[in-house]
Amino acid sequence: MILRKSLKKVYMVGVAGTLLLASCGQSTCDKKAEAETKFTPDWESLNTVNQVPEWFEDAKFGIYAHWGPVSQAFVDMKPHQYLGGWHGMIMYGKDGIPNWSTGKNNGKPTSNYLHHTELFGDPTEEEKYGYKYLIENFDPSGFDAVEWAELFEKSGAKFSGPVAMHHDNFAMWDSKATRWNSVNYGGIDVSKELKTEIEKRDMKFLASFHHAFTWMYYAPAHMYGKVDPKDYDLYTNKHTMDDKMPDAEFHEQWWAKLKEYIDVYQPDVLWFDWWLENMTEECRKEFLAYYYNKGIEWNKDVAVLFKETTFTEETAIRDYERGRPNQMKEQAWITDTSPGAWFYRSNAKFVSTNELVDILVDIVSKNGSMLLNVPPNPDGTIPQEMKDLLIGMGDWLKVNGDAIYKTRPWTIFGEGPTRLPAGGHKIERKKIVYQDTDIRFTKKSDTEMYAIIMDSPKNDIVIKTFSTDLGVVNNPIQNVSLLGSDEKLEWERNSKGLVIKAPKNLPTQHAHSFKITFEGYREADIGGDLEQAL
Repeated sequence: MILRKSLKKVYMVGVAGTLLLASCGQSTCDKKAEAETKFTPDWESLNTVNQVPEWFEDAKFGIYAHWGPVSQAFVDMKPHQYLGGWHGMIMYGKDGIPNWSTGKNNGKPTSNYLHHTELFGDPTEEEKYGYKYLIENFDPSGFDAVEWAELFEKSGAKFSGPVAMHHDNFAMWDSKATRWNSVNYGGIDVSKELKTEIEKRDMKFLASFHHAFTWMYYAPAHMYGKVDPKDYDLYTNKHTMDDKMPDAEFHEQWWAKLKEYIDVYQPDVLWFDWWLENMTEECRKEFLAYYYNKGIEWNKDVAVLFKETTFTEETAIRDYERGRPNQMKEQAWITDTSPGAWFYRSNAKFVSTNELVDILVDIVSKNGSMLLNVPPNPDGTIPQEMKDLLIGMGDWLKVNGDAIYKTRPWTIFGEGPTRLPAGGHKIERKKIVYQDTDIRFTKKSDTEMYAIIMDSPKNDIVIKTFSTDLGVVNNPIQNVSLLGSDEKLEWERNSKGLVIKAPKNLPTQHAHSFKITFEGYREADIGGDLEQAL
């Protein structure tokens, strides 16, 4: 194993102290929170955290699940019908919805409005058919935490958990900070049950939070719906889409829910969706200091995952939504992606296991990890096609896991003709089909690495990077083997590269991992054996 411990200094404020959660922008996030103080809510202090725990660098693959009251909005869809994912926002578009960014509105009814009205009733005419109707009719009767956790374990995931709160402001836990929660509406504490079963299986517990965008998400409800002021604790205070900065009460409630979750469920990982960068910097710094100090109190190395400019790469781990860099990065990072839509669709289409494996391999070769979404059915059961995908991932990782888990990037990430045209968010929109000449590299140590062939080889494998004419590989190769196979491989290294005769049998249907071991680097001592052999 390669140990890459942080060399950052420990920033001590005192032997012990009390962390004061001060202003969260226009107002106070919370009163005094008693905790042993190590980090303070300022960048000088926060820049000293060990933001990438070693366990996270080792894990590589995690799972979360987009599920909640909104899932039922996507039932009875026609085969080619499209519905936008932000249902609670778009469902009020009887006469269209202004684009959240440009403000443009075509004036036509949104597909979500038409579908919601057909299924339940018109949310612009009757208050009872607004978004809270979905909450009041949430039926999680098929949810089984044991089944979920067993499936996540079989998939090969090393960390997993729920979408704790999406844009709809609904808590998937037994919250005392909001009445809009899965115990009051559903009768189950999703987070508690999942945490228990996930940790039983030696996985780290993750929770994701998307509720910074709630402010924009519910603006159309105020503009076009009929929101009762007594329900402002769900829909937020009255505002329009022109009001980009959330008010003081929103900041307070955002923090109250997040802090409660941290205190009660002690997650190993917290993942944040976008828009948090539009809230006050003070609030974000207060959160980081509080959570990292809690990690010290729990004796846990915790991790924070973020998008855009919410945090810095010195204080947290960058996430790319449905995307990834097109080159290797020195700092560890993660992709959040889904095999189909984020939430359930009755007409869902999923990618193949082969595509997911290829994406995972490309990610890991560039120093990243994958957070894969699972979209359960409205009742909490998991679609069979999704189960098959996860089991397929697990079957591949059982054979090839040594080339993925606990690895680090090699000198270069790979070779071959197939490349991403650009790096960043949502580049998965461009479908990439890897060939048997596309190769990705990972390493376990200076004498052990893996070359992963991205498709089943049709001919002998030639790894050009290993050419004796190049200076990339300077130590002699001791052995080449194929993970999952006992076959003795024929290979040689020459000016063309490392040439491996195509194996007679391949242990998996997808990418194939060749383990390559080297002699360790040696220097000649005066009069030593190496000098005498020169």
